Amino acid sequence: MRAALCRAPYRALRRLVPRSVRARATFAATAVVALALGGTALALVGVLQANLTRDVRQNAARQADKVAALAERGHLPRIIVGTDNGTVRVIDERGSLIATTSDLVPGFGLSLPPLPPVPAVPPAPEPFDRGREWRLPDPAGERYVGQLMSDSGQQVVSVSVNGPDGNLVVYSSASLGPVAAAERIATAALAVALPLLVALVALVTWRVTGRALRPVEAIRSEVAEITGHDLHRRVPVPGTGDEVSRLAVTVNSTLDRLEDAGQRQRRFIADASHELRSPIAVLRTQLEVALAHPDPELWPELLADALQDTVRLQDLAADLLLLARLDAADPVATELLDLDVLFADVLDARPADRVPVRAELADGARVLGNRTWLTRMLTNLVDNAQRYADRRIEVQLAVEDDEVVLEVRDDGPGIPEPDRERVFERFTRLDDARSRELGGAGLGLAIARDLAEHHGGTLAAAEHPYGARLVARLPSAGPPAQGS
Repeated sequence: MRAALCRAPYRALRRLVPRSVRARATFAATAVVALALGGTALALVGVLQANLTRDVRQNAARQADKVAALAERGHLPRIIVGTDNGTVRVIDERGSLIATTSDLVPGFGLSLPPLPPVPAVPPAPEPFDRGREWRLPDPAGERYVGQLMSDSGQQVVSVSVNGPDGNLVVYSSASLGPVAAAERIATAALAVALPLLVALVALVTWRVTGRALRPVEAIRSEVAEITGHDLHRRVPVPGTGDEVSRLAVTVNSTLDRLEDAGQRQRRFIADASHELRSPIAVLRTQLEVALAHPDPELWPELLADALQDTVRLQDLAADLLLLARLDAADPVATELLDLDVLFADVLDARPADRVPVRAELADGARVLGNRTWLTRMLTNLVDNAQRYADRRIEVQLAVEDDEVVLEVRDDGPGIPEPDRERVFERFTRLDDARSRELGGAGLGLAIARDLAEHHGGTLAAAEHPYGARLVARLPSAGPPAQGS
């Protein structure tokens, strides 16, 4: 119950997140730009205010230095002229006003509030002690920079000086009004420009993302309409050469493989049905003849033929089952095998063949594989050679570098070069009439190649001066163990 309550806010938050990639990309880009621009705007306003305030303070300091230099050299006039946009007044140790700018003279302008106290002078009126304690210049002439408490729009600089008029304190003030005005203008401009810029970023991101995802939507809609009956259809490939283009090429390659697999499956079903129909039809005919002519003298011959066709059906069913297992890539038990020993046992266990088999099996041919499947691979290759050989069949096993090479050669009619790949297709017969007469269904070499590839190897028809030469290459598992 508590876990469900804890997950409830998370689920509610997830519902607020946009679902589509386009919306999420737009939201993320807009949020990042808004945060970046907001932080930049705050920093910009802060830097602008600090720089302008420093300029005002430096202006007040220059005015104070100028008046202090005059007071140090001689008597100050009552009215100080030549200052830059600021107010200056000079007081002595008793707090008496010695000199001032014209804006503090009655009739020339507004007067500033009373100044902070100087040494040995009673504190100034209340308006200057409001919330802040003033630090006065010491005899060494240390400067103090601060704001008048009663007028936050002024920046004040005080300088102590000793001249003909005695110990004096020069107070120079400059208005912070331009700083506040510039800050207000910058803030207003940013308040208007930033939302417009963020909106522009969101609009551009939405349009660009939509344009980039348009081919993806076209690919999706096309794939959604493809069924098992129209695998010939392909998705459009944009000419951008980007990831979407490569995705479309990959999807089309996948559809090519699916179409090829579908065609192979339909062709396999048709060929298998055709191969099964022939022995079944012959077997049915034989049984019907036996029923129509119940002659005991004919039964041995009919039963022999029926048994032969039944064996053919059984072998064909076993081949089809093995092909189904190979296509499904079902895992099988593997072990470390000495092929010279295994193949010698297989050849010795064969019944009397029409053509004798001569074997040259090298030691040290070890592979990691399945005993039954490797036995079936050799059996299929030798059976194929037995169908077409004239007087000689050779089986050679050798080790070359990191491969185990098995060659099966015969002195038959051989395999024409244009057909050296076609012979490994399922239900393929180069001499259809002769293959049917010899009992072949055209699956032996196809199964042998699938078995070799299942073990990480290859099987191919190679050049040979006479007859056929089939070469299988399997990965070697290393030298034989001691004492094997």
